Amino acid sequence: MSLPDRGFPAAEFKTRLTRAQEEMGRVGLDAILLTTEPEIRYFSGFLTRFWESPTRPWYMILPAEGAPVAVIPSIGAHLMGQSWIEDLRTWNSPDYEDDGISLLAEALRETVPDGGVIGLAHGRESYVRIPLADLARLKADIGQRRITGEAGILRALRLVKSEAELSKIRRACGIAGAAFDRVSEIAQIGVPLSEVFRRFQALCLDEGADWVGYLAGAAGPGGYGDVISPASETPLAEGDVLMLDTGVVWDGYYCDFDRNFAIGAASDSVKNAYRRLVEAVEAGIATARPGVTVADLFHAMARVTGTGEGASSAGRSGHGLGMQLTEWPSLIPADRTELRPGMVLTLEPSVDVGPGRILVHEENIMITEKGAAWLSPRAPADMPEFLS
Repeated sequence: MSLPDRGFPAAEFKTRLTRAQEEMGRVGLDAILLTTEPEIRYFSGFLTRFWESPTRPWYMILPAEGAPVAVIPSIGAHLMGQSWIEDLRTWNSPDYEDDGISLLAEALRETVPDGGVIGLAHGRESYVRIPLADLARLKADIGQRRITGEAGILRALRLVKSEAELSKIRRACGIAGAAFDRVSEIAQIGVPLSEVFRRFQALCLDEGADWVGYLAGAAGPGGYGDVISPASETPLAEGDVLMLDTGVVWDGYYCDFDRNFAIGAASDSVKNAYRRLVEAVEAGIATARPGVTVADLFHAMARVTGTGEGASSAGRSGHGLGMQLTEWPSLIPADRTELRPGMVLTLEPSVDVGPGRILVHEENIMITEKGAAWLSPRAPADMPEFLS
């Protein structure tokens, strides 16, 4: 199978910009100011792990008309210069006196009329990546222009993926699936969980991941206590259930699904709990189609797991997925987001298997015109057992 192309053609970014500008016109915004990695990458293709450093701020302006303006530290000029963005303004950062704010204010004054409105991401799962003092200075330096929320435009655009985006998520899922198929190579009785974590990440890289952006998991007798703890040095033992939950990245897009494995023979209670989780995911997939809500998916899975509304200690039974490991929406009873073709979701039901012990199962799907399609390779119907 041939690999998807890396990056995107300029036409894809221009389409995203056009859609954003159409919505800006509808809600009365004169520009949107971008400050975070996924926002800036979504409109530019600027992919770098340099965002791990909190030292430098990065900005991009989407005007209501015309081309974007990137206002970024000079260290990023060469990489951004390879994108479709032509209006590129830089400064030497860090600058303790003026870390790009006067340059950004000047660009906003040029692109936004006096008295105009500038939108910033403001909804759930968003944040503003600019020092508070610099934000106050920016507001003071842009005259009568006003900064407000961006009316959810960015979230709505990113909610529905293009075919090119879907191909990258599909590729990430395939890589993780191939690594999961090799877990028996690294997970044996006596091997510390921390060593399993390290070796599994190596498997993901060996199968083609650009990097492993996320890895969590657990192991314990007949189940585990949570799914977010770092790996311990405790060796795997007969009767343990091992769970690995990974988000590998390929060309800037994530997968996010897990797999459970029995170390030795699984007990009947573990086998039954696992089958219930697989059946819950199947119920969610059968329900998923355009027009239903994410709350409907929650209820469809809860009817199988028996957890009931609000009973899941995880707080939700899945979420959106794409450029970030977790995206909008959340699969909870209160979320009435309607499914649309091109949305990518995780289905992540959980069940209790005893005091302080749970099992969690997660898969990745996409919504099509006809219903749901698998992105992650389908898990076995029965709990895999690593028998010595």
